[in-house]
Amino acid sequence: MKRVKINVQGKVQGVCYRRFTLAKAKELGLTGYVSNCDDGSVSILVQGAFPAVDNLIDWCHDGPPHCRVSNVFIEEDDADEIYLDFSIVQS
Repeated sequence: MKRVKINVQGKVQGVCYRRFTLAKAKELGLTGYVSNCDDGSVSILVQGAFPAVDNLIDWCHDGPPHCRVSNVFIEEDDADEIYLDFSIVQS
């Protein structure tokens, strides 16, 4: 299992980035959450099979229609919390 924190910067709020991320994560069978950050970025914590997590990371670079991604930062996460589904967390 792979677990990472992803921070997506650019025009990623107000364009349904979280909703599209939720759909993509569920399609890939991933668990975790996505939330908006106060600085205008989107934060994602995702866990699952290596290829599926990598697929979501690749998708984050483009994101949904109407967004403009400028940076994607990925950080390995070794916490031992287990998420049973993927959800949108209100910040």
